[in-house]
Amino acid sequence: MQPYELFIGLRYTRAKRRNHFISFISLISMLGMALGVMALIVVLSVMNGFQKEIRARMLGATPHLEVVADGGRMENWPSILDKVMQNPQVLAAAPYVGGQGMLSFGQNVQGVMVRGIDPVRETAITELANKVKTGSLNDLRSGEFGVVLGVDLARALGVRVGEKVMLIAPQGQITPAGMVPRLKQFRVVGIFEIGMAPYDNNLALINITDAQKLFQLGDSVTGISAKLRDVDLAPQVSREIQGRLPDDLYANDWTHQNSNYFRAVQMEKKMMFIILSLIVAVAAFNIVSTLVMAVTDKQADIAILRTLGASPRNIMKIFIVQGVVIGVIGTLLGSVSGIVLALNLDVVVPFIEHLFGVQFLAKDVYYISELPSDLRYHEVAMVSGISFVISLLATIYPSYRASQTQPAEALRYE
Repeated sequence: MQPYELFIGLRYTRAKRRNHFISFISLISMLGMALGVMALIVVLSVMNGFQKEIRARMLGATPHLEVVADGGRMENWPSILDKVMQNPQVLAAAPYVGGQGMLSFGQNVQGVMVRGIDPVRETAITELANKVKTGSLNDLRSGEFGVVLGVDLARALGVRVGEKVMLIAPQGQITPAGMVPRLKQFRVVGIFEIGMAPYDNNLALINITDAQKLFQLGDSVTGISAKLRDVDLAPQVSREIQGRLPDDLYANDWTHQNSNYFRAVQMEKKMMFIILSLIVAVAAFNIVSTLVMAVTDKQADIAILRTLGASPRNIMKIFIVQGVVIGVIGTLLGSVSGIVLALNLDVVVPFIEHLFGVQFLAKDVYYISELPSDLRYHEVAMVSGISFVISLLATIYPSYRASQTQPAEALRYE
């Protein structure tokens, strides 16, 4: 048999009031709580999806770990490669040559990051081979001076596969006229698209032996790149490998290389959580006002219950039940609608963009052009729990005020 406090509290929640304004405020409180919970779940899901998508694209184009030489020149790289491969977490490793340059085609000139790779080994380390839309990474053959460009870089230069571009390297030759940059003509053999502006705009891939000739490295390389079994263990693996390297070599993992970005995302996620929690707090204030007006409206009922033997604690429980019901219903509505919206953002967002003719994410600003979503149910449970606690706290003052009602005073003018 349910306690009479619960019975009366639920009855008050459902009952039609003489003051319809109280019912309206109750509805607003419930909808405000639902809106706050829904907004929190959707925004957290989008932030999670954004971080997951950017991380996946970053790791698709860059190695999990790199060993670089002080000064950008690694002489005895085969022995360093063996040391890297000895770590059980390393799946594959390969040398690479990196440097800056300029690409020229007709009247168009673009600064680029040049990366010399072994096409066969690179397939085991990054996803670049799968990102080539035109041509193939295997067309980067030694001595043929081929180049694979990012899609936005190729578009900016106005170049297509099969055409030749001029690559200008800062490592020049000293002549009587001064320092002259090295110039070499490369044939475009492929175009890749990663979906992130920093790579699609600035990256040019060439064969590692061609890069060694271009940057005058001889048999040396710039560094060693590696792929790990578990990307989340990259900092630990980096420290282990660093302990086995000479003093002039440094091991950097992907978390260190992109630390500023991921710290910024985490900070944004925390700030968005705090800001959007204010919506739930506003809804909680509405619950307070609803219960205060309900207490005023039910003064006679409270007095009659007190004369029938109800204690102040019993009266307090009645109005706590009423406030908690409002909060629970609002939280459930917000949780369900937030989950449904977060799981269907890939349909809802394009529909809104098409309907109003807008684009929410520009690729050159936000790295990606779609709005991703990664719903995590433990975060849904956390948001729902916080919403419930806030709604429970909001009932304390009005319920306490109701418990202090004096029967004689309340019934004097009835």
